[in-house]
Amino acid sequence: MTPEETVDAFIAALEHKDLDAAVALVSDDCEYDNVPMGKVRGRAEIRAILEPMITACATVEWIVHRQAAAGNLVINERLDRFEMPFGWIEMPVAGVFELDDNGKIALWRDYFDLATYRNQLPAS
Repeated sequence: MTPEETVDAFIAALEHKDLDAAVALVSDDCEYDNVPMGKVRGRAEIRAILEPMITACATVEWIVHRQAAAGNLVINERLDRFEMPFGWIEMPVAGVFELDDNGKIALWRDYFDLATYRNQLPAS
């Protein structure tokens, strides 16, 4: 697969809530930098971050508006949508993916506004 096809497959796996398929596309030491919230490294930690959010959702949609690839780098502009029990959360996101020589995602960095996320959560 090309780097862009790998990123597309990663997004499709998350949309299908298939965490096994998603983490299979990242390298053993992949760095996931969820910019306003912090970094984790490795498949197990990435899965631990994703699992509570993904499994709580009835529907996951990552709508890619624009995507560009150069060499092992893929950058996209997305609207990430999560249908939660209380309603939809919609997040404009800019994503950066860098693949290693084995075709695995070695760096995944998402930029989004944390206040936009928090303002969509139900009041406590």
